[in-house]
Amino acid sequence: MKTSVFLGTVAAATLMAGAGMADTLADVKARGELNCGVNTGLVGFAAPDANGNWTGFDVDICKAVAAAVLGDASKVKYVPTTGQTRFTALSSGEVDLLARNSTWTFSRDTDLKLDFIGVNYYDGQGFMVRKDLGVTSAKELEGATVCIQTGTTTELNLADYFKANNMTYQPVNIDSNAEGEQQYMAGACDAYTTDASGLAATRAAFADPENHIILPEIISKEPLGPAVRHGDNNWGDIVRWTLYALIAAEEYGITSANIEELTSSSQNPEVQRLLGVTDDLGAMIGLDKEWAKRAIMASGNYGEIFAANIGEQTPIGLARGLNAQWTQGGLMYAMPFR
Repeated sequence: MKTSVFLGTVAAATLMAGAGMADTLADVKARGELNCGVNTGLVGFAAPDANGNWTGFDVDICKAVAAAVLGDASKVKYVPTTGQTRFTALSSGEVDLLARNSTWTFSRDTDLKLDFIGVNYYDGQGFMVRKDLGVTSAKELEGATVCIQTGTTTELNLADYFKANNMTYQPVNIDSNAEGEQQYMAGACDAYTTDASGLAATRAAFADPENHIILPEIISKEPLGPAVRHGDNNWGDIVRWTLYALIAAEEYGITSANIEELTSSSQNPEVQRLLGVTDDLGAMIGLDKEWAKRAIMASGNYGEIFAANIGEQTPIGLARGLNAQWTQGGLMYAMPFR
């Protein structure tokens, strides 16, 4: 018994030592490029145009991290991942960061050994149907065929919801949002279920969005956020505080348009620390003084990123809701920069 305990201790120490040796920051700097795992294509969140240029709400997180670490928001290699391949791509080292509308859950955090560094979108699962189906509530979907992405929390939530409401359904399994859209439009399923934000993005891409409705029920909590590998705390800190920099910038009124002016004129101590005017917070995570300033300049503050990609003036048309600043009744709250 003593021998097995000793060997177990040695094995644990070896694993901890291996984890401690991880240095993603050094790898990214040496490579000169950030490998960022994104969706295979979800308009508003992450999608390439005809020339292969990626844009979107999650893409701007990748750009902010690249700007903070490499000094150039364009130094990103976007790696498309599906619901089934995304976590393997991260754990295997294929990507340095996963910014792909992924839900933070207990098992993903612990069993998959991922570290979710924050929430960039508070979401919930919903249902979309054709208007001519005549359904106005998810509780009217008894016996429906439902398109569902495998390897996702939505798959489990769907089963829970129908069981709790004593209803039956027939799943139509899909691997990506593009396939889900195709199957749904071809009539292979009565309803499509995924995060409500994803439904809004999908519907916006339809030629006839007015003929499709998102039902009122939200059946789950889906806190979406970027993730990194477990065991490299410094890299996790860099990505975490880059996200917080974007959120804090909105709170303090720092925008892509006025950031230079505020760098020289703001008397707010928090703003001065954030923009690298005073203190040297970057040194604590292996970066320079202006890392956060560059992150904000990449695509703007959190509010600017939201408005440009998925806000009410875009085809996606999402209201801020829970994703408003904490000062405006929402949940967006950056930890203090001090």
